Amino acid sequence: MFGRRKKTSAAENAAGEAEQVVDAVDTDEAADEDSPRRVNLPPAPRPDGPWDVSEVTRPEEGRVDLGGMFVPGVEGMELRVEVAGDAIVAATVVLRDSAIQLQAFAAPKKEGIWGEVREEIASGITQQGGVIDEIEGSLGWELRAQVPVQLPDGTGGVQLVRFVGVDGPRWFLRGVISGQGAVQPQAAGLLEQIFRDTVVVRGEGPMAPRDPIVLKLPEDAQMVPEGVQTDAEGGSRFSGDMGQLHRGPEITEVR
Repeated sequence: MFGRRKKTSAAENAAGEAEQVVDAVDTDEAADEDSPRRVNLPPAPRPDGPWDVSEVTRPEEGRVDLGGMFVPGVEGMELRVEVAGDAIVAATVVLRDSAIQLQAFAAPKKEGIWGEVREEIASGITQQGGVIDEIEGSLGWELRAQVPVQLPDGTGGVQLVRFVGVDGPRWFLRGVISGQGAVQPQAAGLLEQIFRDTVVVRGEGPMAPRDPIVLKLPEDAQMVPEGVQTDAEGGSRFSGDMGQLHRGPEITEVR
């Protein structure tokens, strides 16, 4: 199924400090070269994906076309799109009690940004009392986070989340794995494969580094009228909404 909702969660607020750092970086690849800026390594090879659209002959085969991304289709999955303002900027694949949120961003031509982004996410979460572990997992370097959240009954709790990321040619793809996939390796395998098999469509037009690559709804998708949640203030675009598994407004399934 498809769902559409505006991005929000208590965990997103916990990472809000990172947004201030993100918004302070370059406005385009050639702007203000004299300002201090961390130098990142070029993107590493991606022999197992995720893929650039130039690397795939028929990206639409077995995938849902969301414009800026082709997301693999898996039996039994629910696909939700998430909005910031009027733009669709992320897609979340829900499989039973696990989820992965996918979001693509523009990046500089000659350097990756995942190392820098990990530091920003980690800083924002730890400043709010969360715990971060940086490890080298099956998708490369990732963050495993214990994020403070407010439970429905008003008490405090902790959400376990995995942040994964890959640098591509002029783009960066970030995934947020939550639910059982964040704590049980056997539940994460299919979500990790979805991440690897995602195709990113950066486009040739100018984009500021770190701007989200805007998505679109499939042509035959139709909204089901339900309430839409409100935007959270100060959330980090890289921290996402932590892939919360509560149900959002839906549109009809596309096969």
